Amino acid sequence: MVKSNFSRAVFVILVAILLFDFQGAIIKVLGERYSVPQIATFRNIFGLIPSLLILYFSQEWHARGRSFRLPGLKLALLRGIAIATAQFFFYWSITIMEFATASTLAFAGPLFITALSVPILRNHVGWVRWLAVIIGFAGIVLVMQPGGEIFEIKALLPVIAALFYALTSVLVRLFDESAPTALINLYTTLAALACSTLLMFTLDAYEPIQSFTDWIWMLALGLVGGLAVFFLIAAYRLTQPSNLSPFEYFGIPFSFAIGYIFFGEAPVETLLPGVFLIIGGGLLIVWREQQSHTSTVTQVKGGRRY
Repeated sequence: MVKSNFSRAVFVILVAILLFDFQGAIIKVLGERYSVPQIATFRNIFGLIPSLLILYFSQEWHARGRSFRLPGLKLALLRGIAIATAQFFFYWSITIMEFATASTLAFAGPLFITALSVPILRNHVGWVRWLAVIIGFAGIVLVMQPGGEIFEIKALLPVIAALFYALTSVLVRLFDESAPTALINLYTTLAALACSTLLMFTLDAYEPIQSFTDWIWMLALGLVGGLAVFFLIAAYRLTQPSNLSPFEYFGIPFSFAIGYIFFGEAPVETLLPGVFLIIGGGLLIVWREQQSHTSTVTQVKGGRRY
């Protein structure tokens, strides 16, 4: 039964990762006609549909009387602001960078989680984890190629996004254990929606939807992204998070394939050899967590692009 659950969990998380990358592809398509704040706003509007479904089917929420009261509401709002910020930088990077390159740099998330866990969670981070962070960031530097002829400041965008995504993952650990995960997800989505909407109108970045097809794309963006979150949660409920961490890195070849098939991109020279160091640093953190038996959900969600 344990083996069956693990196999099912691997399949489910691979579906989630593929959906996240398809979400990125939709963002890149829409980015040709609409602003990043508008794309993020519609992502969060339609993302409420799967968020509400996740809540409705949450046994934890039903067991607690289906209350919408959330302990740590201010924390959920803060997390929503962080997600909106991460969305802005990551979506922006996708629209102006090669798809696989932006996605790969976003995998700095687990490295940032390790670093942020020290000041926020007061966790002790040993030399092995710090070595993993150094290795991972060395890979990021190689992909970004600062000082090289092809380096541009835009390469910082997915890294900044990864920092804020990591912050959202660390903040989850501060919620009281009585707070249902699905309810945290709902309030976070609402807060992110409020932030992205405010940014859209502040920057006067709204453009009327040009066609029925674009409405379908906007709807698909929210549904695909929300379903990806649902499958991610489902996978981590089937087995230990540390068992699934390595499979998150399938997002890199998935994004490369999507970039090549749909956008004609093949940034092999840009990604190599830095991508191996990024993956190696992340897997070293996973290995260390398995050794110390202190793995947590937050340590495997830093690379996800909500």
